[in-house]
Amino acid sequence: MGLNSPGKRGRGMRGRSRGTPMSEINVTPFVDVMLVLLIIFMVTAPLLTSGVPLDLPETNAKPLDQPQKPPVQISIRSADELFIDDKPVTMAELPAKLTAIAAVQDARNPQAIMVRGDRSVDYGFVMRVMGELNAAGLNRVSLVTTGSANEN
Repeated sequence: MGLNSPGKRGRGMRGRSRGTPMSEINVTPFVDVMLVLLIIFMVTAPLLTSGVPLDLPETNAKPLDQPQKPPVQISIRSADELFIDDKPVTMAELPAKLTAIAAVQDARNPQAIMVRGDRSVDYGFVMRVMGELNAAGLNRVSLVTTGSANEN
């Protein structure tokens, strides 16, 4: 067989020799892993919204539309356990913290506050917290509950 024979030319031009590195990358496994990670994050993201475990009361009210910027969450676990965005706060510190939050808010788009109170907390204590919110100038307050209550 000579140099111009079809067997030699086909193998030499199109085939790879043993010593040359592969110049292509297979991205299919990478895409598969990324899709699995995306699904995992999509499933776990809603579970990470609040860090303070509470036994919220139930209601028949419809949920409100969420504002553009995330609301500040005030969680009331008991009369001596208050949290602002998962950070513990005492009742004595609450007015100063709320005044600082109110000072940062925009006049046209006021800061939204979500109050989450455990069902075992005294209603009077929840009203004290609501009064502190009002005194600080935070008037866009929502009370958070779970699903719908069973009608009797």
